[in-house]
Amino acid sequence: MNEMNPLFRPIVMSKSELALLYFPTITPESATNRLMRWIYGCPPLLQELEATGYHRSQKLLTSRQVALIVAHLGVP
Repeated sequence: MNEMNPLFRPIVMSKSELALLYFPTITPESATNRLMRWIYGCPPLLQELEATGYHRSQKLLTSRQVALIVAHLGVP
């Protein structure tokens, strides 16, 4: 797992907001789809997200969920 960048503070945000931080040059829908492929392609991350109550249809990510994603995928 990557260490959290001290300059990045996780906050509650939508999946598309976070996705656009990772993929700023594509559409929000494409960015979200790509982020979700990354998440579902990382079983340890998905397991930790599900332990927080995450489910596929949720639109907003909690700050804890954002922190987990960034810890596994790196700072956007």
